[in-house]
Amino acid sequence: MTSLRLALLSLVVLVVVACKRPAPTTEAVALPIVTDASADLLFTWIDDKGEFHVEQKVADVPVGARDVVRVADPVKDPPKLDDVFVADLRNASGPGNTYPVRTMSRTEFEKVAVDRRQKDGGVLVARGAESAPPAARPAVIIYGASWCGPCHQAAAYLKRRGVQFIEKDIEQDGGAAREMQAKLASAGMRGGSIPVLDVRGKMLIGFDERAVDRALGQAL
Repeated sequence: MTSLRLALLSLVVLVVVACKRPAPTTEAVALPIVTDASADLLFTWIDDKGEFHVEQKVADVPVGARDVVRVADPVKDPPKLDDVFVADLRNASGPGNTYPVRTMSRTEFEKVAVDRRQKDGGVLVARGAESAPPAARPAVIIYGASWCGPCHQAAAYLKRRGVQFIEKDIEQDGGAAREMQAKLASAGMRGGSIPVLDVRGKMLIGFDERAVDRALGQAL
């Protein structure tokens, strides 16, 4: 009888162990490798006024703004990554002359811009109203990013004016980033601040209400 009880107890233990859920594993996200020759990456730097600027080459990032530069790969980066990759582009080191890269929360990265904007005397506006659904051909395309205050300002302004528009995130959509750069190149313009607005073919860099009004007056 004792042997039977031991056998039954062993069976119960085996069943419990077999049914126990395995411990969840956390898949590490590989940090991007950044060198002076890096291609197909987007480098977002913040100026003294707290404005965001996007470059495609390390060399185009101003020396004075290289301490905190967001690095994004619009093709490989996870679409819903809570943290962002941030590089220090002041000094390359190591065998491949790579720049140090670390992760930073989106909130922390945005706070760098907010702090600089406040120091300069302005305040970044929080995310504005969502874009209107493009039932017809939109009058405006806004190329920007989810964390870009001026991008949301532009969207909110167009919505108040009743102008149809769509928003394209150049960090989440590699095609949108290439589309934006191609349009700027065709217009003889160099990429810089975001948002970039396409007003029926008229390209605008940055958000300025008067410039938008003039472009809309010419295009509509």
